[in-house]
Parts: sequence; C-alpha cells; structure tokens
Amino acid sequence: MSLRIDAHHHFWRLAARVGHWPPASLGAIYRDFGPADFEPLLERCGIGGTVLVQSLPDSDDTRFLLELAERHSFIRGVVGWVDLKAPDAPQQIDALARHPKLKALRPMLQDLPDDNWIDDPVLRPAITAMLANDFAFDALVVPRQLPGLVAFAKRYPGLRIVIDHAAKPLIATGQLEPWRTDMADLARLENVHCKLSGLWTEAPPEIGVAAFEPYVETLFRLFGPRRLLWGSDWPVQRLATHFGDYAGWLAACDDYCDRYASEEDKGAVFGGNAYRFYRLEE
Repeated sequence: MSLRIDAHHHFWRLAARVGHWPPASLGAIYRDFGPADFEPLLERCGIGGTVLVQSLPDSDDTRFLLELAERHSFIRGVVGWVDLKAPDAPQQIDALARHPKLKALRPMLQDLPDDNWIDDPVLRPAITAMLANDFAFDALVVPRQLPGLVAFAKRYPGLRIVIDHAAKPLIATGQLEPWRTDMADLARLENVHCKLSGLWTEAPPEIGVAAFEPYVETLFRLFGPRRLLWGSDWPVQRLATHFGDYAGWLAACDDYCDRYASEEDKGAVFGGNAYRFYRLEE
C-alpha cells in the first residue's frame, strides 16, 4: 500500500466539551479543531488518509465524526463510542454498522476507576455484535490496566484489538516494568496490535528524545513491524512541540523504522497495517 495513513487523530468542538478535557490551561489545544486545520499538514507530509478517533464518551461525538467523514474523503475510517455495558449496546452497534466508515469502537478505559472494567462477561453481547459487524476495538489504556486487557483479549481471540499510544508507558520516570512484561503478554496474542503514537506527550520537555528509544525498541521487538500502526494523536500532539511538530513526529518514526524495519515493513507501519486492521477502502 503506497498511501501513508495517520491511524490516530481527533477533531473536536469546545462547545461540546464543557466539563471535559482539555482544560483552558492547555492553550495549545484549547480551541476547535477540524479538517481545515489538519488538511494542510497532511498535504505537506504526504499523508493520504486518516483514521478519526472519538474523544468523548457520548454518541453525539460519534455522530459528529461520521458526519465529517461523509464530507471529507481523506477520513478513511472512524473509531466511535458506545456504552458497551448498556442493555441496548448490541442494537446501537448494529445501527452504527450502517455507516460504512465506522470501523471500530473505543471505550475510554483510561478514565474509568475500575482497572478490570474490560474483563467483565457483561460485555459479551456488545462484543458479539462488534464481531458480527466486523468492528475492531481500540484500547485506550494506561499501564495498570494492561492485565485486564490481557484477560479481555484472551476471552475474545477473534476480536481485532489495537492498543492506543502503546498504553502510555511511564517514560517520564524511565520505568519499563511491569509495562514491558504486560505488553509482551499482549503481543503473544495474534489478535492484538499496537499504535506507534502518543509517546511524546508522555514526557516533560527536560527529557531528551533518547529516553523514548527503549520503549520504541520494545514495541518493534514485541509486535514486529506488521502489527504496529503509525498515528499522530493530533491535535494532542501539539502539547509536545518541545520535541517537534507533526512533521517532526513523522520524521522520528521514519528513523525508528529505518533502524527496526525493512523498507517494505516501513510501508506496513505507515499505512498497510492500518488498511488491513481497520478494513479501510482505497
């Protein structure tokens, strides 16, 4: 696949986010972001398509994203939200399946107080509906939630799962364990993939770029270049301009691929894997 795909970015309207993140103190991202802001970056960096990901746990946000996807062809797929434990979750999922660009669902697990929320048989009707509609599952988790995700992934071996932002490892402290061991458990499951995204925002400015190397090397070693999907996490990425801008993150990941993958594999990380995982159309 020649087209490069950004497999993780967001759009939002502040008017719809009252009481939700981001706070006004994060000036770099405290405004509306939409296609007009993003398309120049895509053109400048040679990105041919994107996967647009929900950022609010409500159905209105998913509808907003699907409306944008209908109007903008560069949005190849949408990751939406459903309350997977709601009694009518299967019906909601069946209804969303009528939208051809809805490719996956993402519960916002990182915000939930129960680290094992995902390892619950109550989810079975919703996951069964996801499987019936060939939806993938985006896992927005932090390191302490990885054991629950391992149990969930084993419970549903036919469900395509991708770990967002490599589960946000504790890069600021240099801590690799138990994140590395838990990620190894997940990587042994063939249905689990991982996004090479969101790492720069997990470290403060005083951390040099060399601090990311052990985490990136771990991802390539565990998942291999055929189960890693490159994403920008834009506009959240704007919080990490002390390391670089959108083009800078892309260039850094290009360099990682030069070290840990072949030229053919680089095409997989930057597009082919996203096409396959999300069932994107050319």
